Parts: sequence; C-alpha cells; structure tokens
Amino acid sequence: MTRTEGNDSRQAAARPQSLLLSFLGVYVLGRGVAVYSGSLIEVFARLGVSEEAVRSTLARMAKRGLLARHRRGRKTYFGLTERAEEVLEDGRRRVWETGAVNRAWDGTWTLVGFSLPDSSTRHDLRSQLIWAGFGLLQSGLWIAPGTKDVRGILAPLEASGLRVSDHVTVLQARALGPTESADIVRKAFAIDEIAGRYRAFLDRWDTEHPAPDAADDLARQLLLHTDWLQLIRQDPHLPAEHLPPGWPAIRAEQVFHRLARVYEPPAAKLASEIVETSDDPERGRTTVSSH
Repeated sequence: MTRTEGNDSRQAAARPQSLLLSFLGVYVLGRGVAVYSGSLIEVFARLGVSEEAVRSTLARMAKRGLLARHRRGRKTYFGLTERAEEVLEDGRRRVWETGAVNRAWDGTWTLVGFSLPDSSTRHDLRSQLIWAGFGLLQSGLWIAPGTKDVRGILAPLEASGLRVSDHVTVLQARALGPTESADIVRKAFAIDEIAGRYRAFLDRWDTEHPAPDAADDLARQLLLHTDWLQLIRQDPHLPAEHLPPGWPAIRAEQVFHRLARVYEPPAAKLASEIVETSDDPERGRTTVSSH
C-alpha cells in the first residue's frame, strides 16, 4: 500500500469501507446506537468520499450482513450487526491490546499442514491462514508464532459449506537444533516487505504536519486509524527477539499512539457536532442523540 504518493482525498476515496469501519470502531462499537446516514455522508465528505460512494458502501455492507438498516420517520439509520461487532472487536484488540511488537513470545509455534484436492478451497484456506499471521515454511506446511485458534480460523470456511477440518493437521512445536527460530522467521515470512510497510507509515505520519490535505482532526483520526489497522492486520506479529535491529514497528507504534492521543479530543468534539444517532433496537441500549 503506497502511503507517500498522492493526496489524502484520493487515497480516502479509494477505500471508503475501511474508513467506515474505522469510524464505526471509534464512535459506534459498544455504544448500542445506530447512525443517521446523512451524518455519515457529512463525515466522509471531509475525507473526499462522495455521497454516492458512502451510500453504495452502506448498501454493500448491509447486504453482506455487516450493517442493519433502521427507519426513524423519513431517516435511515445504520447499526452494527453481531458479525460487524466481531470484526470491529478484533480490530480493537489488535490496535490496543496485541499491538505491533511481540515481546511476550513463549517459544512455541503453531503448525498447520493440509492436503486439499480443490484449488478454490486451498486458496480460501491459505487466505485465512495469512490473515491469521501464518507464513509458508515449506510446501504444504504453514507456521505462526505462539498458540493459534486454528478451529476458529477454519470456522468461516466450514460455515460456508467447505469441509476442510478433515484435511488439516494442526500441531504445536518448539524449534530444535539445528533449526533456529530466527531461521524460521526468515524462511517463512517476508521480513523486508513487513518492514517496508512500517517505514511507509512513518514516512506519512512521523512528520511535522501529518496528512496535510485532511480537512480537520476528525479526518486525520480516521485516516490514522485506518492506516494503522490495515498495517497491523498484515503483520504476523513475529517474536521481537528474532527481528532485525531497529525494527520500524516499534517507532511506528509510538507514532500511532501519540497521534491518536492528539487527535482524539478535537475529533470527538467534531463528531459530537456532526453525528446524529438513535438507539439501536437490535442492541437494546439507551437512546443517545450524539457522541
């Protein structure tokens, strides 16, 4: 993902769903409210996202079961579904709990081997494993640091009707000589690519005036959270002791937390002035008029 070319508006317009998920994670998750569609249009206009793109994104996410529509008179509100809450809660954990640097690795690896005759199913399983932080160690053998919930990783495939569990072997192991964990990291994971993504983040955000084309701190907050979440979702969370000196994720995480603190008060104030919400009947919480 290129972060150093083009202005913020062009980048924002290219990824409205990611920005919308960031907004929902910051301002809707855990509050039991639904948001007026007109408010979302106004927020995302600040990010260079057109009304048409916002409406199209909302419709697409509702069709995919990520948002639920609610009518209040002539207005349409969008609330979170259970599936959306799971996605957003996963993002919250990655940002605020797991973080970008794995300093607590216990020396174990989760290994997954599989043999599937159908190429489409193989592709889907590989995608799920990569999303969960696995790297390909050698043909048919995937590996990730620590203990991974492989049953949970397979669940979406099983739910869609793909029978994969019978063709998968899951083991937990430790490296024994002559194999070194540092060698596993180098073999199974694209270290240079991971580092390059963090450096690109720093190029964009570790500056005197980050995101200069953004309209205000609400726009900057959403851009920052979107960039950071997309970045750490691509990070396999490798053990820090086996990464090169000066690993850029350390500095990048510091920059993210510093800017998140800077943007939060003015962004929350702007959101409270712009965003109209109503109680979400699916969540059964108290009505909130704004954030």
